[in-house]
Amino acid sequence: MKNYSCNPKSMIVGVFHNKDLILELVKRDVIGRYRGSIMGLLWSFFYPILMLTIYTFVFSVVFKARWAGGAGSKTEFALALFCGLIVFGLFSECVARAPGLITGNVNYVKKVIFPLEVFPLVSLGASTFHFFVSLLVWLIFYIIFFGVPLVSFLLLPIVVLPLIFFTLGGSWILASLGVYLRDVSQIIGVIITVLMYLSPVFYPVSAIPERFHFYMHLNPLTFAIEQSRSIMIFGGGIDWLKWACQMGSALMFAWGGFAWFQKTRQGFADVL
Repeated sequence: MKNYSCNPKSMIVGVFHNKDLILELVKRDVIGRYRGSIMGLLWSFFYPILMLTIYTFVFSVVFKARWAGGAGSKTEFALALFCGLIVFGLFSECVARAPGLITGNVNYVKKVIFPLEVFPLVSLGASTFHFFVSLLVWLIFYIIFFGVPLVSFLLLPIVVLPLIFFTLGGSWILASLGVYLRDVSQIIGVIITVLMYLSPVFYPVSAIPERFHFYMHLNPLTFAIEQSRSIMIFGGGIDWLKWACQMGSALMFAWGGFAWFQKTRQGFADVL
């Protein structure tokens, strides 16, 4: 039985060694998702516009909600809400697909020698594509209503970097668990829904009682969403101390997920 390397160096080297394969699979994943549809890739642009419109109507018109600490306009609320949804979508799309990444590619497990560890990276790449499309929609609406975006907007890739590594680590773990426990995909669907409401997507952390703040910040989504909103809308900066802590934790978690995947992949062919 082959032993797969699971040290941090193998994780990094594997990404660079397979970068062309990953990019090609990401391209195939994105294009294949819309192949045969009339609008094609335009669906990736239309969907976030639809979500922005619906959430704006429901929360700012029906519920007459206003963003705590902001100017209180419906437009600001819509952009703040959509900002949270964009960041959460980067995480949720990738994690929701993770349990089926290996079971959905059985031929690669049984018939050929293939770097199975790249599948979570491919899923992350496709999620990142949709993240940037949604971000483009957000940017267009911001320019229409508020003009030139804040310079701090350029810090967004740095802000979401820890979340990307947390997501990647979780995807490796879930991709492995999905082989052995087929209920994982159903469980993850429920967890994602719960996390959407327990993360500051529809509200800022400041809107909840202070005694719950500690628990909120245990969720890596909290930092990513709050900081993204701060630099994109309110002109704040990055809390570099918290970012460094988040980044360190995320890298350790990503490596832990990679190590788990490498250790458990030996039994994939037997189960599938």
